[in-house]
Amino acid sequence: MAKSKKVIITCAITGSIHTPTMSEHLPITAQEIADNAIAAAEAGAAIVHLHARDPKDGRPDQSIEAYAPFLKVIKQRSNVAINITTGGSQTMTVDERVKPAAHYAPEVASLNMGTMNFGLYPMLDRYKEFKYDWEKPYLEGSRAGMFKNTLADIEYILTTCANNGTRFEVECYDIGHLYTLRHFADRGIIKPPFFIQSVFGILGGIGGHYEDVVMMKRTADRLFGDQYQWSVLGAGRNQMPIAAMSLAMGGNVRVGLEDSLWIGPGKLAKNNAEQVTKVRQIIEGMGLEIATPDDAREILGLKGGDKVNF
Repeated sequence: MAKSKKVIITCAITGSIHTPTMSEHLPITAQEIADNAIAAAEAGAAIVHLHARDPKDGRPDQSIEAYAPFLKVIKQRSNVAINITTGGSQTMTVDERVKPAAHYAPEVASLNMGTMNFGLYPMLDRYKEFKYDWEKPYLEGSRAGMFKNTLADIEYILTTCANNGTRFEVECYDIGHLYTLRHFADRGIIKPPFFIQSVFGILGGIGGHYEDVVMMKRTADRLFGDQYQWSVLGAGRNQMPIAAMSLAMGGNVRVGLEDSLWIGPGKLAKNNAEQVTKVRQIIEGMGLEIATPDDAREILGLKGGDKVNF
């Protein structure tokens, strides 16, 4: 019997989308981020995708100093592959966003593949009051703002990290983003194997319909053939349905409180490990096997946790 494909679970621990008012379980402090990352790895995540936050009020913080307290702890306590965002938040400059990845040279960094509307403001309707004064204007700002990822920005991130051996989780929110990746691949600025993370359900990007998922996979197959690994994340209520679709098509999955605060209808997830455990049950229920961190390193061509700067 042919050896079954191993599924890579990525867990996005905190992100910059949700604000502290939305869930008491959202990791804010360095200890909370570290503990959630380690527990997610123990539950079956091969990669943890990390943002930092100000421990006083939970706002996104992309300073080099904000990452230091939890990167070393996670590395010391787990073999999990660490992914540092270059997305940061849509309120930051590209220079701010790339600094942690450029400084710490992680095995993986995220890379957003296009400027887009990134609508968070509908979440305002769910809350009458906010815990911190930055939250409401931050969400409202997404109505008239945009998530800037120009071709020059993308090239800047790729070239800034070019010599540190980091591979990229290439985040594609729409079909055009796949073509942008093809452009940079044709120029030799990014090299295979590509790790394409298709994002579904963000207002301003592609939706969460089954046909949207199929179209993204079909287009990626046509553009990249056997030179890529495909993964998906579904925002909010799309999380587990989109994951199941990916698994049925031979793909990998991403879960975590960055992407969804929920574990079921109307029920907040208490931690990231809950979501990892749930998607692992789906994976194993389909007769598939999860990838260990070392499996993921081999599949994605990662440099290894001993070659990072933390």
